[in-house]
Amino acid sequence: MSMLSLLLLIWGVSALGMAAIWAVSMRVNNVGYVDVAWAGLMAVAALLVGAFGEGAEVPRGLVALFGSLWGTRLCLHLLQRVLHESEDGRYQALRAAWNGSRGKFFLFFQAQALIVTLFALPFIAAASRHDNSFDIWMIAAIATWLLSVGGESLADHQLARFRADPGNRGKSCRAGLWSWSRHPNYFFEWLHWFSYLFLAIGSPTVWLALVGPVLMFAFLYRVSGIPWTEAQSLRTRGDDYRRYQQQVSAFFPWPPKRG
Repeated sequence: MSMLSLLLLIWGVSALGMAAIWAVSMRVNNVGYVDVAWAGLMAVAALLVGAFGEGAEVPRGLVALFGSLWGTRLCLHLLQRVLHESEDGRYQALRAAWNGSRGKFFLFFQAQALIVTLFALPFIAAASRHDNSFDIWMIAAIATWLLSVGGESLADHQLARFRADPGNRGKSCRAGLWSWSRHPNYFFEWLHWFSYLFLAIGSPTVWLALVGPVLMFAFLYRVSGIPWTEAQSLRTRGDDYRRYQQQVSAFFPWPPKRG
């Protein structure tokens, strides 16, 4: 299947999926389901690319495996949070700013479908590699995927355990990885996209794989990741979070400042 046809297929599936999740979210008054849907649809996109990509069997299989396992793990983790917690404060603030407009939220959900399609480009680049050889770049892709998904899973587990303790309410998590980075889950999420860049080396469209790490860094560091999350943390944790900001690196893991 050509790249354009594959992108249109992914966009069509994502647009329909987001429309359905938008309807559910409006019914239960919880926009947090958009994150669950995004992760799940990324897993679907990886499977579609693995099935219909134009490259050799091994890189296509690795794209399908990497993307579907990463997306499914993230989807289930976010679903667990959405089902057992109230709507994320970021979306509560957005709901207030938009006066609960269903139309604006529909466009917001559809924008996420476009973002799924955009982030499918690294999958397509890696799956376009016409070489099944197990070279140094394939080893680097596997090692990076294992490190990043393992690190993100550990960060999520440490935060979930911290938040489960009622005594930690109003405090900033400093457990494990969270003492070295204020957003270790975001860091490992960003690192994960280098897996497809390494896997795409040798592909005629390797440059498309840069979309993953470059755009994910921009989204996480400047757009919808750290800025939104930290604004909400300052609203709910105040001075405790300000001290956390002064002592701990925002993104890249680094030994914390003392005092």
